[in-house]
Amino acid sequence: MSTGDTSTGTQVSAGHERDAADLARFGYKQELKRGLGLFSSFAVAFSYISPSTGIFTLFALGLTTLGGVFIWTWPVVALGQFIIALNFAEISSHYPVAGSVFQWTKYLASRSYSWMTGWIYLFAGIITVAAVVATLPLALIPALNGLGWHSLNAASLHTQLVVALITLVVITILNIYGVRLVALINNTGVVFEILGMFVFALILMAFHNHQGFKVVTNSAGFHVGPNSFLAAMFMSLFVIYGFDTASTLAEETRDPRRNAPKAVLFSVIGAFVIGGVFLLGTLIAIPNMGAAVKGAFGPAAIIEANFSTGFATLYLFVVSAAIFVCCLSILAATIRLCFGMARDNQLPFSRPLAKVSPSLHTPVWSCIVVALISAIPFIKYAGVGIIAIAATGMIYTSYFLGNLVILRARARGWPKTTAPFRLGRWGMLVNIVGLLYGGAMLVNFAWPRVASNPEPNQTGGLLSLGLGFLNKIPILWTVVVVIALIGAIYYVLVGRTKAFAPVTAPDPDDEIPAAGGQGAAPQPGG
Repeated sequence: MSTGDTSTGTQVSAGHERDAADLARFGYKQELKRGLGLFSSFAVAFSYISPSTGIFTLFALGLTTLGGVFIWTWPVVALGQFIIALNFAEISSHYPVAGSVFQWTKYLASRSYSWMTGWIYLFAGIITVAAVVATLPLALIPALNGLGWHSLNAASLHTQLVVALITLVVITILNIYGVRLVALINNTGVVFEILGMFVFALILMAFHNHQGFKVVTNSAGFHVGPNSFLAAMFMSLFVIYGFDTASTLAEETRDPRRNAPKAVLFSVIGAFVIGGVFLLGTLIAIPNMGAAVKGAFGPAAIIEANFSTGFATLYLFVVSAAIFVCCLSILAATIRLCFGMARDNQLPFSRPLAKVSPSLHTPVWSCIVVALISAIPFIKYAGVGIIAIAATGMIYTSYFLGNLVILRARARGWPKTTAPFRLGRWGMLVNIVGLLYGGAMLVNFAWPRVASNPEPNQTGGLLSLGLGFLNKIPILWTVVVVIALIGAIYYVLVGRTKAFAPVTAPDPDDEIPAAGGQGAAPQPGG
């Protein structure tokens, strides 16, 4: 080994020791493998957002609500989410521990508030896992058809269900075998997604320009107003979230106080640019706007309408790979949240959920349990759009609850200590604007409308909850109330009597007495 190699190895070792010592100041032992650098951290967050995944999921919703004009929802949502990301970037620089929103509220709020926020955030991640594995068939089945597997019907919910469940099993196994393997697959997939979406969009614009750039003003005959614009926003809202994943995996990131905030912000910027270019190219390439709206075309149909079977199949495989990587990342992030809560003895059966395999360096039981619960929505599978409604509404609810606590802490003088990333005097304004935006979007999600929050009775018979009165309640309302109610019952009967791990923070202003006591952390129990 050369002197340079020895020096590099020494620096890496010193960095690991520094990060482990920093984590120990929060009362935690380094158990997860710290193998993610800045690019890997960015790649995981970008993969969670994954513009190709969300666009393939709900492109048809935007197109059939506002025609080409729906592209203007993209910059509006990206700006709102970037404001929230700025707030999250600062707080992630103060708390480089696994769990994101749950951890932040744990340090800055009461025990019961932080528990409920973590519970909602956990199930938001679980439902998102279900939504993204249900998205993969939308690209993969047409790609397999291009290879001659014409027996696979992309429109068949049963076929979609089978492909989704197989995907869930595969990504669970990969996550069990470690973050380094996930990171390797993820980094490669992100490069393909960025180059594939960007280059492909330029090809569409240059050689398949059927609509022209004026498509962004073509509403396809739909009325353009506040109601229709808010409904059309749903695709963009479903795409641009999950940027906090970079902080969720902080305990597996090198120098997380600096790298996690950068990755949070870079992921939003990258998704906005790449996704925006892809959206524009796809809209321009629509051969006939009227037929596309009538047929509720998604990107796969537009690709197949413009290219030879061979090229369309190749590109659909590239997109399928990007969506698969998105599935990996979202499951990884949700597993870390489950592990973080179980390590603090916050969940049922916390002891096995918090156990890390000494050889794999992964919480194996958290991997398995998160995957099993993610499969529950497939018992009554009515299409990916229905699952996406619940996932997005739950995520934005947890983001709002987290931002609310951060604002309360700022009003009390937080932060008094500095961190590598800081907003300074802009922190309060950014926080308030983020809350206003997040609150407005929560109202938008909850608003009962067929396009974005239908009743089961309005799904054309695809979804029936078995009880007449539930079939008349908007889906998001039912999901949020049921999950919150189950959580509240558990917390009141069991959770509040459990010995939660004490809150230990290295900085005086990070330690709120109401958040917990001091002393040695208890062992996770059942």
